[in-house]
Amino acid sequence: MCGLEVTLDGPHVVSVRGAADDLFSRGFQCPKGINLGALDADPDRLTVPLIRTAGGFVEATWDDAFAAVRSGLGEVRERYGPESLALYRGNPTAHNFAAQPYLRGLAGAMGTRQHYTASTADQMPAHVAAAAMFGSPMSIPVPDIDRTSYVLMLGANPVVSNGSLFTAPDFPRRARELKARGGKLVVVDPKRTDTARRADRHLAIRPGTDALFLLAVLQELAVTERLDPGPNAASFDGVADVLALARPFTPERVASACGLDPAEIRAVAYDLADAPAAAVYGRIGTCTTRFGTVNQWLITVLNALTGNLDRVGGAMFPRSYVRPAYLPEAPLSIGRWRSRVRGLPEALGEFPVATLADEITVPGAGQIRALITVAGNPVISAPNGDRLGRALETLDFMVAVDPYLNETTRHAHVILPPPRPLQSGHFDWLLAGFQVRAVVRYSPPLVELTPGQISEGDIFARLTAICAGDDTPEAVAAVGTRLVEGLLARSVKMAGSPVEGRDPVELAGIVTGANDLERHLDVMVRLGPFGDGFGAHPDGLTLAKLLEHPEGIDCGPMEPRLAEAVVYDDGRAQLCPPEFAAEIAELEADLDREWPEFVLIGRRALRSNNSWMHNLPDLVGGSNKCTLQVHPDDAAGLGIADGDPVRVSSVSGAVTAPAELTAALRRGVVSLPHGWGHDQPDLRLGVARSVAGVSANSLTDDQVVDPLSGNAVFNGVPVSVAKA
Repeated sequence: MCGLEVTLDGPHVVSVRGAADDLFSRGFQCPKGINLGALDADPDRLTVPLIRTAGGFVEATWDDAFAAVRSGLGEVRERYGPESLALYRGNPTAHNFAAQPYLRGLAGAMGTRQHYTASTADQMPAHVAAAAMFGSPMSIPVPDIDRTSYVLMLGANPVVSNGSLFTAPDFPRRARELKARGGKLVVVDPKRTDTARRADRHLAIRPGTDALFLLAVLQELAVTERLDPGPNAASFDGVADVLALARPFTPERVASACGLDPAEIRAVAYDLADAPAAAVYGRIGTCTTRFGTVNQWLITVLNALTGNLDRVGGAMFPRSYVRPAYLPEAPLSIGRWRSRVRGLPEALGEFPVATLADEITVPGAGQIRALITVAGNPVISAPNGDRLGRALETLDFMVAVDPYLNETTRHAHVILPPPRPLQSGHFDWLLAGFQVRAVVRYSPPLVELTPGQISEGDIFARLTAICAGDDTPEAVAAVGTRLVEGLLARSVKMAGSPVEGRDPVELAGIVTGANDLERHLDVMVRLGPFGDGFGAHPDGLTLAKLLEHPEGIDCGPMEPRLAEAVVYDDGRAQLCPPEFAAEIAELEADLDREWPEFVLIGRRALRSNNSWMHNLPDLVGGSNKCTLQVHPDDAAGLGIADGDPVRVSSVSGAVTAPAELTAALRRGVVSLPHGWGHDQPDLRLGVARSVAGVSANSLTDDQVVDPLSGNAVFNGVPVSVAKA
């Protein structure tokens, strides 16, 4: 979401730097963005399809590759039925211009409920909490960082991650500006992260006890009568119920479990209540725990009951510029169906990735026999990835849409590589809904496709047509056409739409764009809250205007919109959903449990983006290295020196990594980074294999999940540590 200035010599990148005139990022850029040119030109990127044979992978034409896909998927569907097919979408698809609109159609054409994404190894608890409290999984409040006076941040490191569900480029600058206007940043994290080092206060909490801390803060504010929901109080149901749940969790009661001083907890509570405007925010460290959804719920409860929800400077609901305000949204329930083997709940139409291996390996009706993966590497990103890798070997057929032959795609029968990044347009559909400021921009392709290449949209369209049973040229073309015509046909029938009652054919003639994707974007932008409404608001946005302003068009800061964010019929937010309240009894058991000597957490590096970029020379090394971080006092007790090989084991497996001693960790906590383990056979990742590292997900337990969302548990994993 940061603006880049790219200099080209023909189709080749000469330089990449932060775009000084970008209205959102204002010239800021991290090493990942600067290396866009290296990613684009990576010699290990696949340029033609691969088909697996008895002797290994061989290059193939696109027609031969799609013929193999048609045959492989068709045989499985005919023999076992559509529920034997599954789709896995990796994290990059959330930020891909083609993937978001096209994959909805592919999922529907497959005719299966076996859908999996990286969301259940990431942010699903935030969606589940939002769906229960507001009715919409996308009603996730974010800190109004540019106008707040106090931020309480749990398990988040935006200096490194750039914000994720809190899209705020150049967080270091924003943190400096917060302090310059007299504000405070408080970080709760078991490690003194890059963000914590910039904080006014850092609380080194025990991993996995965030919910106890949040309940203690809530209880302290209630007992000292410092809660004030403010003008939105009439919109909140369940206030008395949630306060009753918090009553036993005093700072003294939770202190030992959290590893914190009760005075520290009280100080945070009072500062939060006294701040003129404040926001509580939690991210990956709070999501990927046993109580991930409870954490997200309690964070929002604190924002609501301190009067900071939906207020300027508080936690606000961004307005996506591609989601029309008039679009009806029915309240979404979770667990509408359950997974076949373990009975885990569906969330947002998908099952937890933690049960994907179960569904592949356990016989019976509905057993997964064929899998499509798109831009995903679950063998090293999903819990107990070693088990999942073994499961993939047993599939009857697998197809991967991916530019690399990696730890996951090595199991595919067919690999379909998308074009280089600069040959595709860019618009981030997902993060558009979480920006701290509505700056709208679109980047068209900078380099043309070469003869014989196929665009990402056309790859997805062909796969969709194959799954629908007809991939004639006409049927494939119709997949893209429906992105525009289907949207217009629905919009003219919707009450409140700016095109209500108009002729969709006439509207289609107004739409601009070089291809179906751009035409789809033009429709979405025109019908969005800042759009021109096909002439209803002549000064509004269109694709043509975005193309005229590559630096972006600023549509302003967030505005209060709780009434839009709550989609329940009565317009009231549910602060105490019964399924969440039931989890409090489980939390109470943690107060007196015996904690393991060591627990494992993950970590982020400024030069790393999950497992995407370990094949770029400039992005491996420095802080981005696969070491086991250990507190010096713990290391001394184990006889471990800096650089020594250390064996880490859990119920799922064991790995050996070099020790990196750091006082930034609290004692009893060790840390491995996410996304490594590039030592498997048959990979075409020259740089990554030379710095292979080990996969932290050889240690995570796929049988342990957040019960409310099914999210994987990556933080607070019990481990044993010893010098190797």
